[in-house]
Amino acid sequence: MQQIDFSEKLEDILRQDPRFAREAYLFLRDALDFTIKARRKAKEIDQHVNGQQLLEGIRQYALKQFGPMVTTVFEYWGVRRGEDFGAMVFNFIGVGIFGKTDTDSIEDFKGGYTFHEAFIAPFIPEKPFVHTRIPAATPAEELL
Repeated sequence: MQQIDFSEKLEDILRQDPRFAREAYLFLRDALDFTIKARRKAKEIDQHVNGQQLLEGIRQYALKQFGPMVTTVFEYWGVRRGEDFGAMVFNFIGVGIFGKTDTDSIEDFKGGYTFHEAFIAPFIPEKPFVHTRIPAATPAEELL
């Protein structure tokens, strides 16, 4: 019964705010679960996840799920910055899927990482590739 309720509420969100793909919302729900589990594993007492903590969890989970394709996947879903996740979180809050405290704000998702530094930079080689020229084979070596 709860799954149907989630699906219906997600449909309401998608009708009201079509900026982001259904898959982005499903990913966000999974990323929140990932973040909560990581906090429990680290024995953090406060189980509430604020915007910046969720953004960090999203970063870790996205890299784990999609590797260097993260920005391509997010772009396809319509997600281009951390603030987009904030909008999605507050869409979930608006239909009662996620809860919030009095101190939670959509502003909590501003000033986090850029997608370049979070999802592209980890895959840029530290040293540039240096192409070394291999000398041409002499006619005698070509026969071997």
